[in-house]
Amino acid sequence: MAGLWFDELVVGQVFAHAIRRTVTETDNLLFSTLTHNPAQLHLDAEYMAASDYGRILVNSTFTLGLMVGVSVGDTTLGTAVANLGWDEVRFPAPVFIGDTLRIETEVTALRESKSRPDAGIVTFLHRAYNQRDELVATCKRSGLQRKRPA
Repeated sequence: MAGLWFDELVVGQVFAHAIRRTVTETDNLLFSTLTHNPAQLHLDAEYMAASDYGRILVNSTFTLGLMVGVSVGDTTLGTAVANLGWDEVRFPAPVFIGDTLRIETEVTALRESKSRPDAGIVTFLHRAYNQRDELVATCKRSGLQRKRPA
C-alpha cells in the first residue's frame, strides 16, 4: 500500500511528490468538454490571442484535480475512507498548455475522529508549481484516514 496510515502522519510533514506532469492541449480540451465548460478562455485560441494572456488558459478545475490526484499515491492511496472537503482553493498564476507542474503536500492538522475510532481527520495543504517554480494553485483538503489496524 502506498498511502500512509493516520498514525504515520505528522503535522508539518511535507511530501515533494515525484510525479510531474506536462499539461497538454488534449488534457485541457477533453476536461473542458467532458465537464461542459464551453468558456472561450479554455477552447478558443483566436479569442485568447487578443486577450491579456495571449493564449488559452488551462481549465483551473483540471489543475485542482491534477494537484490533488498527484498527491494520492504518497498520502492516501489505500488508507483514505472519504474526502471531506476542499477549502481555500486559489490560483495565484495561470497554467498554460505545455506547462509542467510539480506538487507538494503538507500535513497541516490531525485530529481523532469522534465517530470512528479506527480513523482520524487529516488536513493537507496542496501546492502546485510550474516549471519556473511559480506557485499556480493551492488548496486545503480534509479527509477521513484509516489508522493502522491493530
